[in-house]
Order: sequence, then C-alpha cells, then structure tokens
Amino acid sequence: MNAALSPPLLAQEEPQPVGVVRPDARSPFVILCDHAGKRIPRRLNSLGLPQREIARHIGWDIGALGVAQWLSARLKATLVHQRYSRLVIDCNRHPDAPSAIPAVSEHTAIPGNQALSTAQRAARRAAIFDPYHQVIDELLHDRSARGQPTCLIAMHSFTPAFMGVSRPWHIGVLYDRQPAYAREVLRLSRLAGSLVVGDNQPYVLDDTDYAIPVYAYSYRLPYAEIEIRQDLIGDIRGQRAWTTRLAHLLPAALRQWRANGAQVS
Repeated sequence: MNAALSPPLLAQEEPQPVGVVRPDARSPFVILCDHAGKRIPRRLNSLGLPQREIARHIGWDIGALGVAQWLSARLKATLVHQRYSRLVIDCNRHPDAPSAIPAVSEHTAIPGNQALSTAQRAARRAAIFDPYHQVIDELLHDRSARGQPTCLIAMHSFTPAFMGVSRPWHIGVLYDRQPAYAREVLRLSRLAGSLVVGDNQPYVLDDTDYAIPVYAYSYRLPYAEIEIRQDLIGDIRGQRAWTTRLAHLLPAALRQWRANGAQVS
C-alpha cells in the first residue's frame, strides 16, 4: 500500500500520545515524563510481545508517572507525559537513533521492531514522538516569551538490578552541561543521610538523551534528571513518600541555586 494511503498509526478512538496537566501553572517547575505509559497502538499487535514483557521496565518507567503526577499537584507545576510505550518509539532518544525503536531491549527481542522500513519508522515518529515534543517546545517557548522562569525536571525510574548487577542507589541525579542546579539537588539529597544517592548513576546523562539536551540547553534552563529505583515507587505509598521528599528538595535546591547567583553554565 502506498504510504500516503496507509491508515494512521493511532486509531481515532485511541488516546493522544501526550498528556498535559496544569498547562497554565505559574510554578517555575515543568515536569517531563518521557516513559510514563506502556500503551501499544492496536495496529502494532503488541509488537508481538506478551503483556508481561510490555509491563516490565523495558516497556515503561514503572512508578515514574505516579510520582510526577503527585509532584505536579504538590508544586502546582505543569506536567507533560507520554502515554505510549518506549518500545514503540523512545521519546528520550533522537528518533533517527537505532535505540529509538529497539530491535532488542535488554535480553528481549522485539518482533514488531525488526527490519522496519523508513516509512514505518517515520509513521511512529509522526504519530507519537513529534506531537509529544511539539507540546513541550511550544510550552517552553510560551513561558520564555512571557518571561516566566522555568526549571525543568525529567522524571524517570530504574530497576533494582540490571543484567544481573545490583544497583544500590535509591535515587540518581543526572546532569551534563549547565549542571549548577542539578548539583544542588545532588548535594541536598545527600544531606538527607539515609539515602544512597547516585551522581550520574545508574545512567550518565549525555547527548544520547533527548529531552534535557534539546530543551534545557537550548532554552538555557536549570534542570535535573531524576531517577528513582522502581521497588521504592511501585505502589501509591512509595510514590507519595518520594513526592514528599522531592516537593521539599527541588524548591530548596532552586532557592540555593538562585542564592548562588542563578548561573546556568
């Protein structure tokens, strides 16, 4: 079938890829949750995977959306989240990167992602990736145009073990360029005493990521990418406990960052 005549990837009755909570909030915080959802468009037939595989970490960031939603409420902050599984297309990777639509995730082969054509990859980008990032870009552009301060928080979660290696951290604070605010978050997290805090652990933030490099750097925003271990936020009780921590920590770090001269670089 001609690509121009192909039906859209998302049926009319399926949810739009992007959810926005409190779009007009006056809080300086904007929260992003790139891996919030685990939906698979019906046309993709679950990518050939059983639901138990999609429900694992390879399909989404378990618990991250719950924390992001509670935190949005506590901080009265805008939240932008993505509803479809990163196995369809990863909204925190450049869409042309091989890892954006993985053929294998950890040890799991993804049948529906094998040998995709250029048109098939483009359809996923057009249906999911582009609308999500268009909303973020327009939101940040509008805030910048009216002089509204913005601190960008990217919310993620990680597994207690990866490829058989245990991960001791309770929370990781990720940063690369323009690190001043994120380092305040890291410093104050460590003052809590009882937390094992990862400094760019369990992942290193670099240009293989998409949201922070594209938005925080180009708009020159203070930011932090937060990773919380999934066994700590797998239920509502854990999510609310971590929300309470972050609702104190993130504004305190912002106040200190401002007291230090609010340097982005």
